[in-house]
Amino acid sequence: MKHLFLSLTILGALFTGCSTDDDEGELRPVEGELTGSITTNRTIAFGNYTLNGIVTIESGVTVTFDAGSTITANATNGVDALVVKNGGKLIMNGTATQPIVLTEASGVPGSWGGIIMYGDAPINGSGGTTTRASEDGLNLMYGGTNAAHNGGALRYVRVEYAGKKITDGTSEMNGFSFYSVGSGTILENLVSYKGADDGFEFYGGTVSARNLISYGNFDDSFDWQDGWKGQNNTNWYAYQVGTGNFGMEIEASNNNNAYWPVISNITLKRASGTITEGGSSAAEYDAIQFKKQGNGDFSNILIEGYTTTGATAVRIQDTGTNNDQVNGSKIKLTAVKINSGTSQFAGAGTLSVTFPSGQYTTSTTATGASLTAGNWATVGGVNLLQ
Repeated sequence: MKHLFLSLTILGALFTGCSTDDDEGELRPVEGELTGSITTNRTIAFGNYTLNGIVTIESGVTVTFDAGSTITANATNGVDALVVKNGGKLIMNGTATQPIVLTEASGVPGSWGGIIMYGDAPINGSGGTTTRASEDGLNLMYGGTNAAHNGGALRYVRVEYAGKKITDGTSEMNGFSFYSVGSGTILENLVSYKGADDGFEFYGGTVSARNLISYGNFDDSFDWQDGWKGQNNTNWYAYQVGTGNFGMEIEASNNNNAYWPVISNITLKRASGTITEGGSSAAEYDAIQFKKQGNGDFSNILIEGYTTTGATAVRIQDTGTNNDQVNGSKIKLTAVKINSGTSQFAGAGTLSVTFPSGQYTTSTTATGASLTAGNWATVGGVNLLQ
């Protein structure tokens, strides 16, 4: 892996402000490069930047990007990613008309590592561990006791073609990776577009996210583990096309627990002909899968297109999850609407699943996510809200 720990370089530009077009009075985008380790506070002016290598925001440092900026990685120069270390802050305040876009030159899914943020909010890892090493190839430790950790604010940010698989082929990056990120962090109006792994993954922590779009990601649209328990999540939209596994993969690292995330207004859609990442024979084609003691409270859910033979809307994968989470009333799905012939729920193999009264309810009027289209949710002239 290529690691660069140099200074941040902006070629021919200032960190703040923009030059002005003398003819039209419009702001001209700055041209520059981002590389290495950022060790002092910076405001990155509106512009077009190349991302060269693993760019890290160090602890105690705040980096702010102006709305409308574009950051472009390039798979040919090694492993690229934008990493916020614990104690650092990334501020990206895009707008609906001027989102901040992080993309890759070739447009090939899996070309770079996306945005990776670390915090010190609590986790509950395998065996009840409170700290773990990351699975992104950086091997950084995450976990802690600071539930209110603040890693900054991401508003109207789109990540394209991320989800790189690195080192031995088992370490993976996603579109957005949140390692023990805390509730002080703001995540709003984010798009993960055509990555080769998960669209959004939460590794423990307490952060919540509003208005998310996961479009065309090869693995799961939304995924979490290590006891993630964000409480104020709403308007999650997934559209799986071409290649995709679960709409939502939910686990808690095999820890029977008395906490869970809360998510309202969820839309999970799968285009006709979509196959799983492992090939059409891999049984990872359900809308929602619960395993390893995964749980949660989910409401106003719209599911459509999960019609592969054997698929179901909600799959309970193992006996422990069924006994402790389903039967223990720690999984709650209310106002579920399925716009296709998919069955409501099932257990893996011969596992029999029965939800306690009130823990799984259907609705003919559920609407799912409510999102407003615009530049932030449009790629190549295509509206992502299909």
